[in-house]
Amino acid sequence: MSPKIQVFKSILVLVFFLSFQYTKAQSDPSGEKRVTGTIAIKNATITTAPGKTIQNGTILIKNGLIEAVGTNITIPKEAQVISADSLFIYPGFIDGASTAGVGKAPEPEKPSDYNPANPPDEIAGITPWRNVIDIYDNKNNQINDWRKSGFTIAQLIPEGGMMPGKTAIVLFGNPSSTNILSQNSALVVKFQAARGGGRIYPGTPLGIMAKFRDVYKNAELASRHGKLFASNNGLNRPEINKTYEAMYPVVDKNIPVLFEANDDIEIRRALSLQKENGFRLILSGVSSVEKVTNEIKAANAQVLLSMKLPDDKVTKAKMEELSEEMQARTKRVQEAYQSTLKQAAFLEAAGIPFGFTSMGAKSGDTFKNLRLMVENGLTENGALAALTINNANILGIQKFAGTLEKGKSANMVILTAPLLDEETQVKHVVADGFMFDYEIKEKKNSNGEKNGTNGAVAIDGFWEYTSDTPAGSSSGTLEIKKEGDSYKGTITYDNPAGGGQASSEMKNINLSGSNLTFSFDVAAGGMSLVVNVSGEVSGDQMSGNLSLAEYGSFPMNATKKPKSF
Repeated sequence: MSPKIQVFKSILVLVFFLSFQYTKAQSDPSGEKRVTGTIAIKNATITTAPGKTIQNGTILIKNGLIEAVGTNITIPKEAQVISADSLFIYPGFIDGASTAGVGKAPEPEKPSDYNPANPPDEIAGITPWRNVIDIYDNKNNQINDWRKSGFTIAQLIPEGGMMPGKTAIVLFGNPSSTNILSQNSALVVKFQAARGGGRIYPGTPLGIMAKFRDVYKNAELASRHGKLFASNNGLNRPEINKTYEAMYPVVDKNIPVLFEANDDIEIRRALSLQKENGFRLILSGVSSVEKVTNEIKAANAQVLLSMKLPDDKVTKAKMEELSEEMQARTKRVQEAYQSTLKQAAFLEAAGIPFGFTSMGAKSGDTFKNLRLMVENGLTENGALAALTINNANILGIQKFAGTLEKGKSANMVILTAPLLDEETQVKHVVADGFMFDYEIKEKKNSNGEKNGTNGAVAIDGFWEYTSDTPAGSSSGTLEIKKEGDSYKGTITYDNPAGGGQASSEMKNINLSGSNLTFSFDVAAGGMSLVVNVSGEVSGDQMSGNLSLAEYGSFPMNATKKPKSF
């Protein structure tokens, strides 16, 4: 067998893949190809949509899309099979309004004839032409933090001033991709003065309302003038104004206004502007709605409820140790706290389909805050809908996101327990067909020992494995030894240079519950490569995959056997 064929036959066919991809790039101007595979996640409890659950189901992913979901799914031979016994799969969470990875726009320079009573639009915080993607870093650690909490898609919000710019909808997928689903998807408006506060107009909520009316009406007139000029002669040419031009999609109702409005006063102000001008409205970051649910319904406005909940320390205050005045004040704060927890239930009871926004919230509080809202009247289906299909509808991406169905994008969160269980943890997140694995914190049993440390999962010993690659099947061995609380091991594999097998030290061996991960180095073709391995161990069997950077993953199955001498 020639060395080239031997390379293909090894588990490190990926090495040859590198040169193969380079050759393809010569006829591909971009030089970029997304390499994907087929993944089958089986024996899971799959909630495809709120209220729709499949027991012992399988979900098949191919080329980043859901190929099939059900109980009698034929799994292709080339599929990487992931055993999801005792795991729970839900549609990937969608964040209706997020600042994850969003930076600050540069400070504009004040002109020499600057007048704070009539500042240029950019100084006044009116920049509807700005695209949030221009200040977005898709490799920011905040993205991984929110993905780790189950979020796979988010609408990004620019910050700064009363009209900071337009949003974009992105995937929290592979950072080597732009992950942009759509740009300029909504115009953001806030009851927020420009930098400099009340010294610069508009510096008050009423001033912001007046300025919004002014900008909107002028944009309507400019749009009308432009259309007449384009279709008639004898008219003066319109002046080009980038602020007004950036408002045209709003005036034409092609995109909504995402109005940040926290309490009922701000909500009423936003609803008043919507009633006057007729634009499509999304109320974002709301935290107090019970007094205005009828008005919201009448306006057909969409709602993004804040996932940020107030600190519960006040609920633990010892009232007997406080003065009468402080007792009364503390009681009012406690009542406000309880009311905030019930806002989601108010919206659900009013029949207003709402979504969630992470603005101001902490990623680590996601599941805790969901449980608090459910404990205060929100249904479990309502909570899941607000994280998935409701936000998909609000963002207009329901055709490919929000539920787990054939043909939709592979976005899902895989949990160790049901969504609202206190013990639930995120084990895997699939975003745009890419799988991300997360470490599970093992719970202690009644004896104070971590689950799995009493022999439930034993990986030490001798294993034989096979791996299916595009060029066929290859094989090797794993020898793992337990040393104290850690492991050491050696892996053998078909030598890429030919001539039998080679071996390498297994590095970063970690056993989390039943999930085994490690890596090993391979020298081939003058390169030093790192291969990552992840698999689920069940008794004497392991099912997982080998992967190399962005060049794909290959199924790997292993069986534990007595070592032969």
